[in-house]
Amino acid sequence: MKAVHFGAGNIGRGFVGLLLHEGGYEVVFSDVAGPLVDAINAVSEYTVHEVGEGGRDHVVTGFRAINSAEHPDQVIEEVAGANVVTTAVGPTILRFVAPHLVAGLALRDPSSPPLQIMACENAINATDLLRDEMVEAAGEAWAALEQRAVFANTAVDRIVPEQPAGAGVDVTVEPFFEWAIERHPFGDDPPAIPGAHFVDDLAPYIERKLFTVNTGHAATAYFGAQAGVERIADALAGPAIAARVAAALEETSAVLIAKHEFAPEELAEYRATILARFANPALPDHVRRVARQPLRKLSRNERFVGPAAEAAERGLPVDALVAAMAAALAFDDPDDPQAVELQAMLREQDADAVTAAVTGLERSHPLYARVRDAVAARQAALAG
Repeated sequence: MKAVHFGAGNIGRGFVGLLLHEGGYEVVFSDVAGPLVDAINAVSEYTVHEVGEGGRDHVVTGFRAINSAEHPDQVIEEVAGANVVTTAVGPTILRFVAPHLVAGLALRDPSSPPLQIMACENAINATDLLRDEMVEAAGEAWAALEQRAVFANTAVDRIVPEQPAGAGVDVTVEPFFEWAIERHPFGDDPPAIPGAHFVDDLAPYIERKLFTVNTGHAATAYFGAQAGVERIADALAGPAIAARVAAALEETSAVLIAKHEFAPEELAEYRATILARFANPALPDHVRRVARQPLRKLSRNERFVGPAAEAAERGLPVDALVAAMAAALAFDDPDDPQAVELQAMLREQDADAVTAAVTGLERSHPLYARVRDAVAARQAALAG
């Protein structure tokens, strides 16, 4: 069995690639970073180091890598003969992956089992997005290709921090992981992925993860940045930040309970697990890594505005989520292009223009005024 994975970075090697290897797949990594591809091809094995309670080392073998920028034809050939394709490249990069998949499907034997495609991204229904990009890339040819693939959305969760210097292609991760996959697209032939669980309705799992893990991680980072703290674990070691993050997650849990009928005690246990993961002192996770790209994280369907908007529409509390958004608006890192752009917008545009452009909220939305006030407060601080 063979799996082609787009994105040979730390998540690709330390999470998706590891589980594919443990499922018995030969793993072919595709990436545009030439030095990374060369480093992967220079070794016959790499180790995934789990740090923290219950962690252990996993040795990965049976892999190779292709530079898709230099050798797209090789990637296409691998896709044509693969059983599974996965991605961990970021939602905005999927449009660049799509043409390779379309070309690979065109070469695929029509009588072979359909290619199983899963986009493992921090986004809701990312596989649907990838499929849409493939349909657009194929044009009229899609009618002849669509039966050669099946598409399943997934929800993935594992903290993979910045890696220590000199690690090579080894990866340090936390022990915890979760990979939930839609069951129905595969019929009676699901992919072999140990530790993954297949579910009939993925939406609750995606939103539980996005509105708890992603919201909580980013909130910790932005509050930590405001306090001048460098590590995520150290930010949560202080009771003030820990309380603000916990309050934000209580608000997102209220949305999940109202929308998906999660049991309150189940979500309370889940929140506790998530916060314990963030506080893992053995995990070298840094505030600035998690806080980067504030424009994306403050966008309409992301980890702050998404759940806060739904809470406001239901008349649920949003104070803690708005406070987290205010902290995100204050994130100022000269090495992060999005942070630089955000601070420039705050200096150059009025509060309504910034609120609309960054959050996508309409002025009539019940959350709008609260966020606009946070924007105006940040602008006043910059002006003072």
